Order: sequence, then C-alpha cells, then structure tokens
Amino acid sequence: MKAEIISWIKTIALAVLLAVIVDTVFIVNATVPTGSMENTIMTNDRILALRTSYWFSSPERGEIVVFRYPDDPSGDTLFVKRVIGVGGDTVEVRNGEVLVNGEVLDEPYIREQTEGNFGPYTVPEGHYFMMGDNRNQSLDSRYWTNMYVPEDEILGKVVLRYYKGFKWLG
Repeated sequence: MKAEIISWIKTIALAVLLAVIVDTVFIVNATVPTGSMENTIMTNDRILALRTSYWFSSPERGEIVVFRYPDDPSGDTLFVKRVIGVGGDTVEVRNGEVLVNGEVLDEPYIREQTEGNFGPYTVPEGHYFMMGDNRNQSLDSRYWTNMYVPEDEILGKVVLRYYKGFKWLG
C-alpha cells in the first residue's frame, strides 16, 4: 500500500512539473479581460499563444501576439494585440484608415472605422506597433508612453481561442 501511494505521489509530481515546463517554455495561456480585440477575441475569452512561434522568426504584420505591456515596469501585465507596424515601418491613422508606409492597410477583422488621426510614427528596428481590432475601444500603441514593443517582450503568437467556443487564429 505504501509503495502504491509513493507511486501516485511521483506520478502527480511529474505531471505538475511537466505542466509547469509546458506553460513556461512552450505556451502562454491567458485570459483577455477587455473588448479591445473584439470581434476576433471576445471579453473574457481564453487564448493559447505559442512561445515557439518566434524562436526562429520574427512577428509579422497582421499577427496577433501576447506581450508584456511596455508601460508596466514590473513586466507582469500581459496584453494581446495585433501587429500593425514592424521595424522601419511608418504607421499613421488618417480619415478613419490605417496606413502603413503610405498604403491603406486591408483590415477585414475590424468592426468599425477607426476614429481620430494619429501619427505618423516610425517604428524603430527590433520593435513593433500594436493595435487592437476594436480600435475605438483599445488602449494600444497610439496611447502608451512607450509606444513600441521590443521584440524580446513578445511572448508568443496567439493560435487558439478555446473558451466560449474554439476558434483557430494562427
């Protein structure tokens, strides 16, 4: 009986250790607390992001990523937004449209026309300009003190929404 209990304890400990390793090395498991990404990701949806997505490549324009909020010095606050500009890009919002390098960005995922005029902003190399899909309700690069996200603060590419129904995003 004692050997069986020890065996169960070892099995449970190994399962917990593997779960921690998977969660810290391979995936980001997060809840999206706001509507800034609606209608792609809804308030309180849970998402999975792959940390492995950027081991051998860099984020690309249009991808949805999880990153450390650049205005939180502790690095504890995670945000989920869409990459709009990459290093070297000039981003501008004018007359309800987002322009990248002077070209209107095709954005079938946004729910309404973007209000206001912003920029132009030139994204430094190794950094990213982020915006939520629900542009008029999104605290994003347009409003942050540190408006560009360094590449090493991007934790992973969002690939799956799994709460309130499954939706493949990757």
